[in-house]
Order: sequence, then structure tokens, then C-alpha cells
Amino acid sequence: MTTESDETTGTDAPTPAHAAGVSRRGLFGWAFGAGAAGLVMGAGGGVVAQRTAAAAATVDPAATAYDFYGAHQAGITTPVQEHLHFASFDMMARTDRDDLISLLQDWSYASARMSQGLEVSATGAVGGSPEAPPDDTGEAQGLAANGLTITFGFGPSLFDDRYGLAGARPAALERLPPFLGDDLDPAASDGDLCIQVCADDPQVAVHAIRNLSRIAFGRARIRWSQLGYGRTSRTTTGAATPRNLFGYKDGTANILADDTAALDENVWVGTADEPAWMAGGSYLVARKIAMIIETWDRVRLSEQDRIVGRDKGRGAPLSGGDEFTEPDFSATDAAGAPRIDRTSHVHLAHPDNNGGIRILRRGYNFVDGNTDLGRLDAGLFFLSFQRSPEQFVTLQRALSTDAMREYIRHVGSGLWAVPPGAAPGSYVGAGLFA
Repeated sequence: MTTESDETTGTDAPTPAHAAGVSRRGLFGWAFGAGAAGLVMGAGGGVVAQRTAAAAATVDPAATAYDFYGAHQAGITTPVQEHLHFASFDMMARTDRDDLISLLQDWSYASARMSQGLEVSATGAVGGSPEAPPDDTGEAQGLAANGLTITFGFGPSLFDDRYGLAGARPAALERLPPFLGDDLDPAASDGDLCIQVCADDPQVAVHAIRNLSRIAFGRARIRWSQLGYGRTSRTTTGAATPRNLFGYKDGTANILADDTAALDENVWVGTADEPAWMAGGSYLVARKIAMIIETWDRVRLSEQDRIVGRDKGRGAPLSGGDEFTEPDFSATDAAGAPRIDRTSHVHLAHPDNNGGIRILRRGYNFVDGNTDLGRLDAGLFFLSFQRSPEQFVTLQRALSTDAMREYIRHVGSGLWAVPPGAAPGSYVGAGLFA
């Protein structure tokens, strides 16, 4: 990543307040008044031109950059990148409303820069005083944006009496209820705030969380985090359906970015929904699902297909056709048994069997080394966006008889309200404090 002084304009954007050594209470006002406008004008004037995914494909995929600002936050319908760094944060004790606002402003400023392949400030990793810690940690120097997206969410616990937000809490924003088979680790669940970082270079993703965590010093701390690789869903028509660690294509029927009607119905909070500050936002569910890999690997192929409800090689439903053929749940074999087992994952999760409920998925594989029993500590870091948390709750309850339950454990969980995108010159979540 570069500093703005490396660009052809020869002008620097304002330094964020946390890096300028100014008091952190409410001191970001200058940067988000006249200062942030300079950043936006610089980007619009060609400091770093935003490249769409299609345009970048003809040049250098690493140069793909997505605008941080917009009606919706990036990282939801954005083409799913290859790497994830997800982090949950808790606000520190003795912080107040001004601390929370200044943190969101600082985070938004840095995120807008990093999303364009820049360092977190104009002085960056090496441009400041040699006698002071640098503003940027520096491990992404020389790396382009690599499709970086940074998405923020607010957890139910943020709406207690600490920051005067209790009256603004969405009625649906509560801790997820317990589900059959949950074995949740409280230290790897929930949190006041969350940040989902996705990129096509793992160093870029880690750099973003590292620097946002550093910026939060004294105001918020990481509660838990998760690295992911190898996307397990798609959000664009041209993308191939990836596979999860069980070897099956995952996310075949996912909502796609160009299906605006499905997004409006199932993903985006509407203008008539409550509260008004969430219009254009969504709700994010994160579930860490441990896969019992060694047990699954000893299951015969036909049984694996029955459990999933699809052909492992082609991804087609067991009722016939190809990957994108709609499952026929009435189809039977020669003995009269359903071709797609009623306890299969496909049958239980399909919209036809859940009142038409759909969600947008952005999951990733993870491997966190080995357990103390010598088994792979691996699985799926499930991420989904939906207009209401009830969509996820309904689907998860429908999966209570899923034949796959024998081979998975849900070990982490969380729900966050994802506000709409930030307007240029403003910050993410600004509507909550209006």
C-alpha cells in the first residue's frame, strides 16, 4: 500500500486524529469536516481511481479496489474474495458516547484509505517522525488494494446504558437463541462491534484488522477473531461455486449481486422497517462450525451424498440434472424412496421447505492447526446477511434434524446490525447518532 504522497497529485490527505497525537475525545471533527472532504475529492480527482471487478480483470486483479462509501457497505454483495480476517471487539471500560463516535470516525477514515490501496494516513509507515511510532504498521507496503472490503456491525451489547443507545436498538437485535447441538465458546462469540475484512491477499486482510485494532487502542479491544481462506459461496453469476472442506460445492443457490429484487426482499433493511437508521443496512450472523473431518472422511461416498442431498462430483441434486437444476423433492427411486432424503441438508435448508426464506452467504473455510487429540481443528466460518435475524433463526431450527449434525459442531456465534454505507465525508453508523 502507498501513502498519498506517492501519487501523482503530490498532495496529502489529512492525518487522522489518532495518529496526530491529539486528544482522542471528539478530535476527529476537523478530519471529518473539511479534512475528509479533501480525501473524497482526492479520490474523485484521480488520486486512486476505483476499479470495478470487470475492469480490473483485464488489468491486474490485485489492483481491484472497491469504494468504502456508498448506499450499502462493501463486503456484502461484493464478489467474494479469497481471504477473510474477521474480528469482534468490545468497548473498553470507562469509555463514553464521544469515544464510540470518534472510534467509528477514525475507523471509517482509515478504511476508506486502505480500501483504495493506501496506508492509514498520509505519513503511513515511514513518512512520519523517526522518533514516534509510525501511523501504519507497514506490512502491506507495495501491495495494491487486492479487492479489500471492510464491513462494520453493531452487536446487541452495544445498546445497553453505556452510550445512550438503548432506545435506538432494533427490536430484532438480540443474542441468537440456543440451537440444538450448540457447543458455543463464550470467548469466541458475540461482541459490541465486529469488522469483516475480505481481500484477495491474506497480508492485506490481516494488515487491515491489525491497524484498525491499533487505532482502537484505549477505546476498544479485540474479543476474538478468525482467519478464513477459500471462499465457500459466490455472489456473482460468473463465479464458479467453491467447495467446503467436506468436498461439496457450497452456496449453489446463494442470492447474487445482480438479483436486486431478491436483495431488497431478503437482505436489505427497508425504509419502512424499524429503526429508520438501519434502512439500507442488513443483519450479519457469524457461526464458527467445527467439522469432524476424520469421521467424515471414513463415510462411504453414497452416504455422504445422501447426507448432503447432492452429487459430490457434479454438485447436482440427487433428483437429477446439473448443479443449477432445481431439486425435485417429490422424485423417488425404483423402491419408492425419495431420491433426496428428507433429513438431507439440501432438503431441510431449501426455500421451498422454509416458506421461501433466503439468505445471502459469504462463508470461508478455516484450519486452525490441530486439536489436543491430534485432529484437524478445521471447518466452516459461516457468514450470512439477511433483512431480519428471524430468517436465520427459522433456517437453523429447520436444520435440527439435519443428517449432517453428526459431523459438525457449532462452537462460536454472533449477531450484529450492519448499518448502511457511509456517505462521503461522514462515517459508518452516523445515522445511529443523529
